[in-house]
Amino acid sequence: MIPETLEALVARFAEFDAAVEVGVGRRPVVADALADAGTDVTATDRRIQSVPDTVRFVVDDVTDPDPSVYADADLIYALNLPPELHDPTLAVAREAGAAFMFTTLGTDQPLVPVHRETLPAETLFVARG
Repeated sequence: MIPETLEALVARFAEFDAAVEVGVGRRPVVADALADAGTDVTATDRRIQSVPDTVRFVVDDVTDPDPSVYADADLIYALNLPPELHDPTLAVAREAGAAFMFTTLGTDQPLVPVHRETLPAETLFVARG
């Protein structure tokens, strides 16, 4: 991830007090930077992943979520979220009463209603409703 994109994502996400990153994988750079900016960050993935000490990690599958993981979040976000996870992640965000923002892989288009925010070298999709 280019530094300008990281900076823009963190600036946008830091508006929230508590965030959950869905599908952190092996790239916790945004979660780490966001935690350093003062946001309480939980990262999830279907498999155990290594995250910095500033980030809480929970094994969870957004298609069969544990609602308690998301209950205190005011932002749920995902990076490079595949289309088949757009609806389930939106459902989790709605249940938690949280905002949902995500990026996709290249040419994948969002499958949920969104508005687009242009960031350096990236489009951030902000779910509506």
